[in-house]
Amino acid sequence: MRQKILSGLKKDWQLWVMILPALIYIIIFCYGPMYGIQLAFRKYDFSKGLTGGDWVGMQYFKQYFESPMFWTTLRNTFTLSFFSLLLGFPAPIILALVLNSLRNQKAKRVIQTTVYMPYFISTVVMVSLLQILLSPSGGVVNNLIKSIHLIPKSVNLLGTAGAFAPVYILSGIWQSAGWNCIIFIAALSSVDKQLYDAARVDGANRWHQVLHIELPALVPTIIILLIMNTGSILNVGFEKVFLMQNESNLSVSEVISTYVFNVGVKSGQFSYGSAVGLFNTVINFVFLMITNTISKKAANISLM
Repeated sequence: MRQKILSGLKKDWQLWVMILPALIYIIIFCYGPMYGIQLAFRKYDFSKGLTGGDWVGMQYFKQYFESPMFWTTLRNTFTLSFFSLLLGFPAPIILALVLNSLRNQKAKRVIQTTVYMPYFISTVVMVSLLQILLSPSGGVVNNLIKSIHLIPKSVNLLGTAGAFAPVYILSGIWQSAGWNCIIFIAALSSVDKQLYDAARVDGANRWHQVLHIELPALVPTIIILLIMNTGSILNVGFEKVFLMQNESNLSVSEVISTYVFNVGVKSGQFSYGSAVGLFNTVINFVFLMITNTISKKAANISLM
């Protein structure tokens, strides 16, 4: 076994050198910090460091489960993540199918560039744009929505608790759908052109080609990405939620990541914050394994 590994390394050493920076990055920034997981099971003491505090076991997990914020943060996090996945996951697939249908290459490139651009807007700038466009005192999008009576004129999209989730989810779809569709466009580019010719000969229209050629070609990619996205079902971007938070929407915008920041960093409860963060990670891992198992049994497609 050892000789086989050494032989493989010697044969493909150029490839290993190429991925070495990525391996170093993962080891240092992904696996290295896992050393601090034990902080969730210890009473942190500044003078004793990470490993010097008294071992308290599941005390901080019990404290979180019994906290009045447990169901609130869990509900808010799951709501934002679930509906972001439910509405946001099909968006790049539909966009890829539409772009793949365009025959005017110049128009296709212009549209592709246009829908990709929002992805490169930083989170801070994105929230600033939302505050400008949705401002109750002259926001362009705010005035447009109210002028066509989609929402009452008295509603403040930035200060109403009920509007927080739709604004967060829809702005996220707008920002990421164009970038996320790249992988689906790449999958569609590998479809044999002869299949389209054969379909047209058989009288298939454009809808039939999408249904019987393009969607089946995307199924493996869709399943793999769905598994990966389900594995982060409780991961809600901290920066965007934190920047969009205010006193009016705090009841629906306090998610696990912002709660960890508030109690772990701002309040100095490092052990408690670590326990809450670890709970979030464990739940994500459980969802990942369940989805992966179901996919493997149902479609024989999985990550492992």
